[in-house]
Amino acid sequence: TLAGCRMWTLAWLGITSLCLGSAWAVPAKEERRKAEKPKADLALYENLDLDNYDLTLDNYGEILDLSNYEELYDYGDLAPKIEVGTLAPRPKDPVALPNPGATAETPKLQPPTTSGPVYPAPVPAQALPSCLLCLCMGTSVYCDDANLEHIPPLPPETTYLYARFNRIGTIRARDFMGLKKLKRIDLTSNFISWVDVDAFRLLPSLQELILPQNRLTALPELPRSIIRLDARLNRIPSTGLQPEAFRELKQLQFLHLSDNQLDYIPAPLPESLRSLHLQNNNIQTMHEDTFCDSQDHSQIRRALEDIRLDGNPINLSLFPNAYFCLPRLPTGQFF
Repeated sequence: TLAGCRMWTLAWLGITSLCLGSAWAVPAKEERRKAEKPKADLALYENLDLDNYDLTLDNYGEILDLSNYEELYDYGDLAPKIEVGTLAPRPKDPVALPNPGATAETPKLQPPTTSGPVYPAPVPAQALPSCLLCLCMGTSVYCDDANLEHIPPLPPETTYLYARFNRIGTIRARDFMGLKKLKRIDLTSNFISWVDVDAFRLLPSLQELILPQNRLTALPELPRSIIRLDARLNRIPSTGLQPEAFRELKQLQFLHLSDNQLDYIPAPLPESLRSLHLQNNNIQTMHEDTFCDSQDHSQIRRALEDIRLDGNPINLSLFPNAYFCLPRLPTGQFF
């Protein structure tokens, strides 16, 4: 009928207009979403504090310190570098390559040969108790910071001994008995308060005796081979030195007794002496013959160039005749 046709036409037009409206609405919605997204992102970044993330060339060195990078990381012990573009060398015998499909055979152990007797390996000198506790390298023995309370037995060929930063309190004569090649003993920073008189005197090759930062109140007799004596930072008074303790030490060049309790300069001093450090003691006076022979004004003592008397309650200007033979004046108070 005519009415039915009209209704069908109106229904078709309605459906068509609805579809067209939906098609037009999708791009518009997408455009609105794209336009709103930057605003949302901008609001998100506005809430972040980016002041601490401002990394420029001006402050790059302050934030990242790479000055010691090569020192902190040493890659020398890693695998060797492989140049780009190189190939691994081909095996000389291709037949020697294992066959992936073959089953590996268990290697057979060969019975020991009985052609001759088998002797045990000789025990090396490194197996001595001191070399098990310390480190023995050649003729040097290193016992630093090993919590020692006494000198360990040393190999007879020992030339240099380092036993610093331990708890050694006493040095006995037997500790170094028979060590004829011993040249240097370094016992820095221990608790040494007593040394036997003959502990060092019988060492014919001893050249350097290093004893700073201990609790010594007296010095033992020294061998005539000694070149350097360092007993700084102890508690040695002048009464702890034997009379004319250094006169016969004709090879002594360095005598360092600073930061002790000395009352006077331990004269006479050998002509070989080059450096005398007595700062921070209690020296108050000096004799005119301490360094020079007051009866021989032609004397010139060229070797003794380093004399430290600073930190003592002595006015060096009161003894002008005591320095005429020296190449330079002592360091200390002159007023």
